[in-house]
Formats: sequence, C-alpha cells, structure tokens
Amino acid sequence: MSNEKKQMQSEEAVKRDPAKDNTDMAVERTIMAADRSQMAWVRTGLSLISFGFTLYKFLDVQRQQLAAMGKPVSEISSPKVVGLLMIGIGILSLVFGTIEYITTTRVYRKRYSFSRPKYSLFIAGIITIIGIVLFVGIVFQFSGIS
Repeated sequence: MSNEKKQMQSEEAVKRDPAKDNTDMAVERTIMAADRSQMAWVRTGLSLISFGFTLYKFLDVQRQQLAAMGKPVSEISSPKVVGLLMIGIGILSLVFGTIEYITTTRVYRKRYSFSRPKYSLFIAGIITIIGIVLFVGIVFQFSGIS
C-alpha cells in the first residue's frame, strides 16, 4: 500500500505543469507585495494620526499655559488646525492605501484563484476608525478623547 502511494505521488509530480507552478508563485508574491504595500500605508497613516494628535495636545497645553499667565492668545486655534490637518492626512493615507490594495487584489482575483487572509485590510480599517474618532473628538472637543 505504501509503495502504491509513493508511485501515485511521483506520477502527480511528473504531471505538474512547471509553468503553472511558476505563475502561481508569481501571483502569490504579487499578493504578498500588495500586503506589504498596504502595511506601509498603514504605518504612514498611523504615524500621521499619532503625530497630529500629539502635536495637538502639546500645543493645546502650551496655549492653556499662556492663557493662564494672562498672555494674549489668538482666537484661531492653531493647535486644533495643525492636529486636524495631520490626522486628516493620516486618514486619507489609510483610505488611499485601502483602495490601492482592493484594486490590486480584485485584478488578480479575476484572473487567478487564490485565498489569503486580509489581515492588513482589517488593521487598516481599525486604525482608520480610530483616526476618525480622534478627528471628531478634536473637532467637538469631547472631554474623554481630546
């Protein structure tokens, strides 16, 4: 019985088309590259969001200290504007990266069959939601968020 299995396995190995194997591996590498690109977008978006929020909080504390000392503070809230700008660009980065990832995988799914988990897309979605919550929190100055 064992010899028969070995013989069938060797026959299957002979029947494999090396060109198809090469194509399958190339598609797999392309999809993994799309995952890496998506994660690069996520890193960029997360960096912008966290930097924007940190900058907002730092400048807001500075502004409050100036106001407490009785020094004139402009009515235009530059910390809010700078923070919102950075967070907005970070969210935009996540959205563009997600669109690029979905477009790339759709093109390949039409031509080739593959199944890979979409962890990078999941992470991008979570961070986008966090960014939107921070953005809205700064706009409306919710006490628990900003």
